[in-house]
Amino acid sequence: MQYPKFFDEIEKIVVYDDLSEFLGVNDGKIDISYLDIVKVAGHSCATVAGAYLIALYGLKELFKNELPKRGYIKVELKKSTTEDNAGVVGNILSVITGATSDFGFGGIPTGKFNRRDLLFFEADIEADICFTRVDTNEKVSINYRPKKVVNPMEILKSAIKPDAKEEDIKSFPKRFQEMVKTVFENSDKVIEVIK
Repeated sequence: MQYPKFFDEIEKIVVYDDLSEFLGVNDGKIDISYLDIVKVAGHSCATVAGAYLIALYGLKELFKNELPKRGYIKVELKKSTTEDNAGVVGNILSVITGATSDFGFGGIPTGKFNRRDLLFFEADIEADICFTRVDTNEKVSINYRPKKVVNPMEILKSAIKPDAKEEDIKSFPKRFQEMVKTVFENSDKVIEVIK
């Protein structure tokens, strides 16, 4: 698969999934790359990059020196599924954390490994996203503000407006992924962690 080289430079998210270990897939340790998430989403944009960074920063803060425990993280989003692509963000956070609403794995017959009722939209929270450890009830909130460093809509409009120049249309894919790269290079500016 062809993709921008900067994807390889993005820090991986590493989680522990006891269901994976229980079923004999591996020792439970799962590395998730930005490329993995791009494959799930089908594209790379500021929203997909933001969701990845929200998980990266949020899980590091929530679990400190431990591996984040996939399937034991409650994920709350302030917005509805259709508001500002929050559904996309929720889907990506679900893939990384294992959290689902009512559509995920319900667990084995004993109820262990249940991934349902851990993902919520239109949550009564102050920040964009809140992660809660199910085992300790510790929380961390995250805001994502890409407009501090990029303007995705401006780049998009340059290629789709009625009087778009051929050079703008041709250069759009490269410029758009450069914008995504800028988001990652400025992750400390676009991500706000609230403890």
